[in-house]
Amino acid sequence: MKRLSSAGMLGLLLMVLLTGCSKENEVLTPAAITDYFPLKPGLAYIYRMDSTLPAPFGTALIVHSYQAKDTIESTFTDGQGRLSYRIFRFTRDTAGVQQWRFAATYVATPTATTLEYVDNNLRFIKLALPIKDGFTFRAHTYIDTKSLNSPAPFLDEWEYEYQQTGMPYTVLNKTYESTVTVAQHDETTPPGPFNPANYQQRNYGVEVYAKGVGLIYKEFLHWTYQTTPPPAKYEDASYGVRLRLINHY
Repeated sequence: MKRLSSAGMLGLLLMVLLTGCSKENEVLTPAAITDYFPLKPGLAYIYRMDSTLPAPFGTALIVHSYQAKDTIESTFTDGQGRLSYRIFRFTRDTAGVQQWRFAATYVATPTATTLEYVDNNLRFIKLALPIKDGFTFRAHTYIDTKSLNSPAPFLDEWEYEYQQTGMPYTVLNKTYESTVTVAQHDETTPPGPFNPANYQQRNYGVEVYAKGVGLIYKEFLHWTYQTTPPPAKYEDASYGVRLRLINHY
């Protein structure tokens, strides 16, 4: 067997050292919040929206369907001096025949580690760093969930968790290759199947964001079925919404 010369041995050692250093210095860039929630005036998202509300007299839950368009309309500086984004929602019929009608205004405020989102005067933390499987965060810290005057006591103690980070997700027959699922809550009180003879409350929330796109799927449901005083019914404050992305530009 031929022996390597001193120069050959030195060259081989240098190659090994350089290869090892390149691997050690290889740092994966963590995902930014704006990777999953792009913020730029003019961006628009069109969804299929299914809205759940109680029927007259609370006898059942019924679903009304629409198209919803969320448009990032402009920027402004909020009361804390932070750059914020004003988002307008418009709705129309599912066939897209009618004209868009204004429905609501939302506000998104990115911070160094979170994305705050104001919906119906409630400030949610929609996303937080780091975006990786298993990371959890309290999303309702800015919402009064405990006082007698709380606008949404059912939101108390919700803890969001990232799941399926970087995995594909299909919405309305279109697959988005890199997404993150935000599992928000899943609770039925008391647990078990629905029985119209008994009180029950259902709280559920999940959102899916696609990298480079934004929100592609949302499902939220809160209902309370009350049996006393009779007649038994779904409370007026029960509601739900499901959004599925049709298009964005």
